[in-house]
Amino acid sequence: MNTSSFVSVQDGLRIVTFEWPATTGEVRGVVQIAHGLAEHSARYARLAAALNAVGYHVGSTDHRGHGASIAGTPGDFGAVGFSGLWHDVVQYGGLLRNAHADLPVYLLAHSMGSFAAQELLPEYSTRYDGVILSGSTAIDVMAARMAAGPAGDLSVFNSAFENRTGYEWLSRDEAEVDAYVADPLCGFTLPAETTPALFADGARLSDPAELARIRSDLPILIISGSDDPLSGGGQLPRLLAQRYTDAGVADVTVVVYPGARHEVFNETNRDEVTTGVVSWLQAH
Repeated sequence: MNTSSFVSVQDGLRIVTFEWPATTGEVRGVVQIAHGLAEHSARYARLAAALNAVGYHVGSTDHRGHGASIAGTPGDFGAVGFSGLWHDVVQYGGLLRNAHADLPVYLLAHSMGSFAAQELLPEYSTRYDGVILSGSTAIDVMAARMAAGPAGDLSVFNSAFENRTGYEWLSRDEAEVDAYVADPLCGFTLPAETTPALFADGARLSDPAELARIRSDLPILIISGSDDPLSGGGQLPRLLAQRYTDAGVADVTVVVYPGARHEVFNETNRDEVTTGVVSWLQAH
């Protein structure tokens, strides 16, 4: 793994990056990972290794307010807000494309990272050769369901599960849940404004006119667990996929894994999920 950084054009914040070079002779493409809320890039090292082994160079940032990019309060996006975060994703994607100009670049975005991907797609879909959304949702519908809860409180997501740690909603794999809980860069208390900021653009991101700006030939893969609280039993990823299809995007695939929870790459069936992602990448 190689560590570097770039300066965000949004506000001058230094954003730390991590890259895992492909371990095969022929490099097939570049996968940019955008991680979720209250976690960090290093948690994707296992996924990166699997992608490296089949010819993909992998790069990821620790988002502003996360991991090695924390400059103040963990989870704080700064004055530029969530818009600053998703524009950082776009900026890093451009850096990866410039560094690997002869290769296709794919965005693999999980949870908060997938919200960032939804934000950037209408304006920047030409920057990517394919997009994978993991642990995503129809943001406007989820915002309405969360409106009754206290701002920044994600404990509601665990209400349907055993409460051994409070993070059982992430995975059926207890070892993965325990690793998350033990990680000082995960599960921290969020500023009150952080979670509402993720859902603030729900209306725009469900607007057919806005979604029609996405280029029609962009391949999109949406993966989710049926027991992910953000998925609504699989209905919300399917709704999101239908919205993209209705907007004219021709190649949209949705896969809902029965019984899986939020972090499908840390689930008990993670090998199945990773194999599915690799197959989709190779097909595109």
